[in-house]
Amino acid sequence: MSNQVEQIAVAGASGNLFDTEYRYVIPLYQRAFAWEEKQLLQLIEDIEDVDDDSNYYLGSVIVSRQSSGYEVVDGQQRLTSLYLLMSCLGMKLKPVLSFACREKSNYTLSKIQEIIKGNRSCFDMEQMEPGLYQGIRILKERMENGTFNRDDFLKKLGRVILYRIEVPKNTDLNRYFEIMNTRGEQLEQHDILKATLMSYLSREEEKAAFAKIWEACSDMTGYVQMHFPVRYREWIFGGDWKGLPSARWKDYKNSEVLWMEEGDGCSITDIVKRDFRVSVDEMVSEEPGRVRFESVTEFPYFLLHVLKVFVRLHSVKSQNPEEELLKELLDDKKLLDSFERVIRNGVRKGRRIWDHRERFSGDFIVCLLRSRFLFDKYIIKREYANEDLDGEWSLKELRVSGQQTKKRPYYANTRFIRSGEWASTNDRRAKTNLMLQSALRVSYTSPKVMHWITALLHWLSKNNCENTKEEGITEYGTETEKIASRAVIDLFLEAGQKCGYRMGVNTPHIVFNYLDFLIWKSDPGKYADFVFEFRNSVEHWYPQNPSEGTFEPWSDGADRFGNLCILQRSINSKFSNMSPEAKKSTFDKMIRKGSLKLRIMSARTEKNGSQPASVYWKEEGCEMHEEEMIRILKEACGLE
Repeated sequence: MSNQVEQIAVAGASGNLFDTEYRYVIPLYQRAFAWEEKQLLQLIEDIEDVDDDSNYYLGSVIVSRQSSGYEVVDGQQRLTSLYLLMSCLGMKLKPVLSFACREKSNYTLSKIQEIIKGNRSCFDMEQMEPGLYQGIRILKERMENGTFNRDDFLKKLGRVILYRIEVPKNTDLNRYFEIMNTRGEQLEQHDILKATLMSYLSREEEKAAFAKIWEACSDMTGYVQMHFPVRYREWIFGGDWKGLPSARWKDYKNSEVLWMEEGDGCSITDIVKRDFRVSVDEMVSEEPGRVRFESVTEFPYFLLHVLKVFVRLHSVKSQNPEEELLKELLDDKKLLDSFERVIRNGVRKGRRIWDHRERFSGDFIVCLLRSRFLFDKYIIKREYANEDLDGEWSLKELRVSGQQTKKRPYYANTRFIRSGEWASTNDRRAKTNLMLQSALRVSYTSPKVMHWITALLHWLSKNNCENTKEEGITEYGTETEKIASRAVIDLFLEAGQKCGYRMGVNTPHIVFNYLDFLIWKSDPGKYADFVFEFRNSVEHWYPQNPSEGTFEPWSDGADRFGNLCILQRSINSKFSNMSPEAKKSTFDKMIRKGSLKLRIMSARTEKNGSQPASVYWKEEGCEMHEEEMIRILKEACGLE
């Protein structure tokens, strides 16, 4: 890590953040302490959630070194909150935090122990700074709660890391703070990670190439090609802008094209040529201020996906076989910790990564670029075209039209065909892949559990589809379906046998969405209007608790799979305790746009002779429907 970025343990064995001879001064241009109950309690909860075997990155404090200490340029709310928190914990702190020209704030800090003890006679309330005083009371009350375990909390606090970042000398601090405050930006974990990985590189040209690639990949909107100027774009992706980037770091670090400054593209010799023309070096092709393609994940999570892909591709193992190298959960709060685990504990081809950090940085940035290219081309996005405000699922690749300086990008269905196959075959495969991925996306709504993205990126990278003329890409849909079917087998078909598939509202959402995909796939024409949406609530078709006096409860069968459907949470409350036939008639329009399983359930809710529809559904219809749905799932999962 560079000299201007220092990693500090908030509470280590050798001391703590405030056990120092340097003072932290909050300048007058900073606003007063403003964290309220929500932020302070969240700070405590975040620390309570720290794992016992990993560090937790709390954030950064940007400072300017002065003769007697540090002037805090950014991060004072976090720093002050830590001071109050650690004081309330009874930790020994030196009085090194102060506010410039704010007498009440300094008076409150000087009386903090008396406030904690409740010795009202020892301080003057009129001299108190209200924000600091209330903050101390909020923290004190939380710690007096019977559920708070001080000893356990102190252990977790020992794993909390803060980064202290020094601005260069002679920086105009007022101007710097104004810019930071206006833009609302703070240094994030991925910024620290970038600085750390770049510090492992020895040459400035390498660092420049690394930075350009990182910045292009960090913008998750649109396609990565369009985040490079044209001459970089053509060098990296080829003249048609759609070639998989080189897998060799030396191709980038030794390229004058990539690391030269933006304005160095034309020599005097070029300019004096008769046919010289100034090219328009556009960065994006979309309308200003408009995002056409929206990613299904954010950059910190994407970095974690790529790290896992890197570990698998390069067979990186932990030097201690008893310790896992990476956690299964994708946690953006532990981004730095995840990389530190791999760099410090990883072994690649018998060599410790820590001893070859420079090579790791180069190989990782290449993996990041290639993964981002594959991600854009083969992982669904949300596309907002024309005046559509809701957007739609999109699985397209970037193509180019025109020649020379008139080249322009356009987007078409990603190719999933072998040489010589019909375009209609590609349309069918592209649609199937889009439907299957959107089923996965709406099933796993938290970015922490989108492991399907990691699996697909690894498969794409391992099979090197782009360099085999896409002959293997026709199997991509099969690989994607394996991910869905494996989850259904593990979480439902095997686990559900013990309870007769009567999981009720605990039935995993992937089961409903994969089933809808299979029903759609059986007759795409019939279900051409169906799209996967975020239906996040499992509902009983025949209610658990019918409206009083209207029809009989179904205590032993309401939770069975045949009686369950998945809905948008906003619609769930409307269904309430109505009978199946009442739901069918009242919400017919919604049902016709809903889950395919729900549509089938509604269609089969009919009278059977003299039997009312609800009675027939309860006694026969539900069981028949369930048997059919389970059969569809088992056949697709290879269990029948």
